Amino acid sequence: MWELELIPVYLLLSMWRGKKRLYSATKFILCTAGGSIFLLIGVLGMGLYGSNEPTLDLEKLANQSYPAALEIILYFGFLIAYAVKLPMIPLHTWLPDTHGEAHYSTCMLLAGILLKMGAYGLIRINMELLAHAHSRLSPWLVIVGIIQIIYAASTSLGQCNLKKRIAYSSVSHMGFLIIGIGSITGMGLNGAILQILSHGLIGAALFLLAGTSCDRIRFVYLEEMRGISILMPKIFTMFSSFSMASLALPGISGFVAEFLVFFGIITSPKYLFMPKMLITFVMAIGMILTPIFLLSMLRQIFYGYKLFNIPKSNFFDSGPRELFVSICIFLPVIEIGFYPDFVLSLSVDKVQVLLCNYFYRY
Repeated sequence: MWELELIPVYLLLSMWRGKKRLYSATKFILCTAGGSIFLLIGVLGMGLYGSNEPTLDLEKLANQSYPAALEIILYFGFLIAYAVKLPMIPLHTWLPDTHGEAHYSTCMLLAGILLKMGAYGLIRINMELLAHAHSRLSPWLVIVGIIQIIYAASTSLGQCNLKKRIAYSSVSHMGFLIIGIGSITGMGLNGAILQILSHGLIGAALFLLAGTSCDRIRFVYLEEMRGISILMPKIFTMFSSFSMASLALPGISGFVAEFLVFFGIITSPKYLFMPKMLITFVMAIGMILTPIFLLSMLRQIFYGYKLFNIPKSNFFDSGPRELFVSICIFLPVIEIGFYPDFVLSLSVDKVQVLLCNYFYRY
């Protein structure tokens, strides 16, 4: 199933939208399928080791122990596959190209579902089955997550393509998820799981609104836009609302997720006081950069007078379909922001069991 989902996504990428869609689709399939080779090696190594009969039974593998060197090799095999899918820098380059050329419905599938498969694998395979290697390498995961937050947020500021700017914001938000997994605490893991759900909703909605806006005004590059807020007030309102959600405004799901990740890394017994403060400080810088590129994006698209000389008959605001979909996505974002226990009640017990098994094996 991990490989099967590549086929429809490749077809969607290669058949619709941009001029470079074949290039981006080929790059997508090569990167993801190439990463899956390492996944196959890890699965075979884990299934064949230490047993006369090969097994892929997770209950048996959960109690399996490996030599330190072999466990690290297996860990890296799975990590490369999940890092490509997540994506994790420097294996993220396929994502901006793919989002820049894909139809917005395909972008919604990528942002809402595909990227989250890598995070799920990191938690369920790398952390649960390879506890010793995860304990050794989790500080490096945190370092990569910090670099990813700053790098992607800074790079997003320089993007002229609207969908590429949102794509780099997705890469930046995945950095918080990586830090939550690397913290090895209940708060950090619950924050990472909440970030999976929160970004899946917010990212998909942003690509929906970006795609519908570009379809209506026939422009993709930010320097070609301006002055859309008066011409399309409904899209402006929804786009602004989800942008506020993306920059982790209090009362919205993204704020709760990043807040839990912050507390997870601060309360982690694995890190000393000074590294914790340094990590928190750099994460805070990333959270400052996020509103800068999101608010500048809103300013470039919706404010000003550049498009006022075009006849208003060429524009039409959001229809019932976009309104219905946007509201259906925004309601759980608000609900989770005000009542996070709506989701956390489903994950807290599972995370506790996972951590108990982790520390028992470690």
